[in-house]
Amino acid sequence: MTLFQDREQAFEQMFVHDEEARFRALARRNKLLGQWAATQLGLTGAKADEYLAKIARSVVAQVVDENVVETLQADFKAHGVSQSADQIRQKTAELMAAAITQVRSSAW
Repeated sequence: MTLFQDREQAFEQMFVHDEEARFRALARRNKLLGQWAATQLGLTGAKADEYLAKIARSVVAQVVDENVVETLQADFKAHGVSQSADQIRQKTAELMAAAITQVRSSAW
């Protein structure tokens, strides 16, 4: 291999690693968000686990993030929990930071 090919391969490997880490962090964030939401809704036991699984399965993309916000907001409203879309987005951002830290430390 030439130096150029070695370098190209290294960049490709770095890209794959970064995307895998991003996916793991988003999946972890969704799990944390589901746990938080279940607590806000007063769900426990099997109901909390089912709700957590529903949120955790959410596909990780910007458009889907808004769908998750809308889902959580509707669920909160149905259960009499006062959380605005902005509050949910803020919590989502906080949990993303926590998820990134956890993934980087491999704590999950």
